[in-house]
Amino acid sequence: MNPILGILLIAVGSICAASFYVPIKRIKGWSWESYWLVQGIFSWIIVPVFFAWLTVPSGTLGSIISASPSRSIFLAIFFGALWGVGGLTFGLSMRYLGIALGQSIALGLCAGLGTLVPTFVNGPNVFSDPAGILILIGVAISLAGIAIIGYAGHLKTTTMSEEDRKAAVKEFALKKGILIAILSGVMSACFNFGLTAGRPIQDIAIGMGTNTLFAKNPVIMFVTLGGFITNFVYCLFLNIKNGTGKDYLSVPAGVLTNNILFAALGGTLWYFQFFFFGMGESKLPVAMMAFSWSILMSLNIAFSNIWGIILREWKGAGRKTIVVLVTGLIILVLSTFVIQLYQVLDL
Repeated sequence: MNPILGILLIAVGSICAASFYVPIKRIKGWSWESYWLVQGIFSWIIVPVFFAWLTVPSGTLGSIISASPSRSIFLAIFFGALWGVGGLTFGLSMRYLGIALGQSIALGLCAGLGTLVPTFVNGPNVFSDPAGILILIGVAISLAGIAIIGYAGHLKTTTMSEEDRKAAVKEFALKKGILIAILSGVMSACFNFGLTAGRPIQDIAIGMGTNTLFAKNPVIMFVTLGGFITNFVYCLFLNIKNGTGKDYLSVPAGVLTNNILFAALGGTLWYFQFFFFGMGESKLPVAMMAFSWSILMSLNIAFSNIWGIILREWKGAGRKTIVVLVTGLIILVLSTFVIQLYQVLDL
């Protein structure tokens, strides 16, 4: 076990996750539903299947699937479909709130629910010793940091002019965006439920010779399949309702190539958060594994807010707002160190 390496690997995934919307913002001439569907084909189908195939022993992916319990596969896909609702609204939350505020609220709720529910259901003994309690304190600190970042977002709306808010986020809508982000956070936690339900698939992959670093990849493949189904149905519905199905062929060839490439890049970056998450979790002690999801979400929020600053989403927000934002980010980062204190104290 190497918890420092584990957190570093999860941090790499967080950087990818926080960055995925940056190339998507460079897509031109397509409606939201069109580019969201195309990036989803890459992030939820092509890339997960490719990396699952690439990282298991040659020729064993089919055997792993056939040997996996049907119930585990079904539950992974089912929770993935529920998470798909969170994925849909996650994109909308950034559309109306921006990368920084949208991700902070959605991922904050996702962190809390995605960490604590599977822990109570599958590992109640985690809280029976000082190490588990200390890890729980770390999760609570991370949620406090998330709340502070959310408060910074509130200050942003009160200190920035309407013109500045629209310049930073073209379709900025605070109330609508917050409601959507809350729904996204609740439903997005189902991704971790899917990973937990699919653990027998992971065990079978290890039994067939898959390196523990990559054993979660076949599970991720099923969870993202469920998410794709939900997103595909909704985006296709919007294509028909809004008459945007023509988007895919109505743009010039150069723009079409540009859009596909940026959608592929964004989708691949999104998937990498879970690719590196699986690698990082395999390096964590058992006591920390239950809280690996919280670490991922906290770091996602930290890096997404850094992107928000780089992209000038907080321009004109005022010194007090930036101080509150940075305070929240620091608390989030410190929470991951608190989670590791049990080793330092030899609990």
